[in-house]
Amino acid sequence: MVDWNLARRLADQVAGSPPEALLPGDLSARCEDAATRVAAYARLTPASALPPPEAVDRHLWLELNLAGMQATLDPLLERALSDGPAGAGPVRAAGGAVIAVEVGALSGYLARRVLGQYELQLLDPDYPPRLLFVAPNLADAANALDADLDELLSWVAFHEVTHAVQFAGVPWLRAHVAGMLTELVASLELKLDLKNALSLPSLDDLRGLGDRLREGGLVTAVAGPERRAILDRIQAVMALIEGHAEHVMDSVGESVLPNLPALRSAMNRRRADRSPLVRLLERLIGLDMKLAQYETGKAFCDAVVKDGGIQRLNIAWTAPELLPTAAELKDPPQWLERTRVPAVTSG
Repeated sequence: MVDWNLARRLADQVAGSPPEALLPGDLSARCEDAATRVAAYARLTPASALPPPEAVDRHLWLELNLAGMQATLDPLLERALSDGPAGAGPVRAAGGAVIAVEVGALSGYLARRVLGQYELQLLDPDYPPRLLFVAPNLADAANALDADLDELLSWVAFHEVTHAVQFAGVPWLRAHVAGMLTELVASLELKLDLKNALSLPSLDDLRGLGDRLREGGLVTAVAGPERRAILDRIQAVMALIEGHAEHVMDSVGESVLPNLPALRSAMNRRRADRSPLVRLLERLIGLDMKLAQYETGKAFCDAVVKDGGIQRLNIAWTAPELLPTAAELKDPPQWLERTRVPAVTSG
C-alpha cells in the first residue's frame, strides 16, 4: 500500500515553509458578504449553512488533501492488490513507495499554488466541507501579480463561496458527482504488476502511453478507452462547476472590485505562465484538464447568460439530465436548443 508517511514528508519538503502571512480584514465577514452577493446574483438558495472560512498554511492544506487522497486511493489499491501472488510483500512495498513519491511531489507542488479551496470529500457524505484560504500563497500571488491583497482575497472568496453555494443550493449535485466517481472507480479493472511497473518500459510501451496521455492525461491512460464515457461526463460537470464559479466571481466582482480587469488578466497569466517542465508535469497528470475546464466552462456560462440571463443558465442545475454534455459545453447553442422550453400558444 501507499507509504503515506513518506508522501507527507516529501510533500512538506516540496511545498516549503514560507513565512506566516496574515490576511487583511475579517475573513468571516468577507465571506458572509460574498455569500450574500453570490446567492443574489446566481439565484441559488443554500439549503444549509456554508462552512466557516479558515485561513490555513500549506502544511494544513496538505494534511487535509492527503487525507482525502488516502481515503480515495487506499480502497482502490487494496482491491487491485488483493489478487496478487503470495510473498509479494517487498515488491508491493516498493510499489507503495513509488506511488508515495508521485503523490507527495504532486501534492507539494499544488500546495505552493492553490489560493483557496472549497474542500469536499465526495466519497464520504459524513465529512463536512471546509472553506480554505491558503494565506501565504495569497500573499505571494498578490506580490507576484502586483495586485492589492484585499481585492485579490475578495475575488478568490467570490469563487470559493460560489462552490459552497453550488453544493448547498443544488441538493442533488454532491450525490450525482460522487455517483459518477464511484462508477468510474468500480469500472476500473486495475491489475497491478508491480515488478513490471518498477522496470523500465519498452519503446512501444512509451509510445502507447504517450498516445493515451495526449488524449487526456494519466487518468485517461489508466482508465482505458472503455471508461472514456464516464470520464467525459465527470469532466463535463466539473467544467460547468468551475466555469460557473468563474462567471459568478467576475459578475459579482464587477461592481465591487475597481481593478477586476487587471486581476482577471493577471490571473490568466498566472495560470498560463508555467515553465516547460511544469507544463509537462501538468500534462502527464491531467492538470491541464482543469485549466481547460475553467476556460470552456466559463465561455459556456458567459454565452448562456448573454442569451437568456442567469435564470436560463440555472436550468442546468434543475436535474442531472439537463447538465450540458462535453459537446454542448463547446457549442452552447446546442444546449440552449435542447433545453429550450416550448412556447405555449393559445388555440
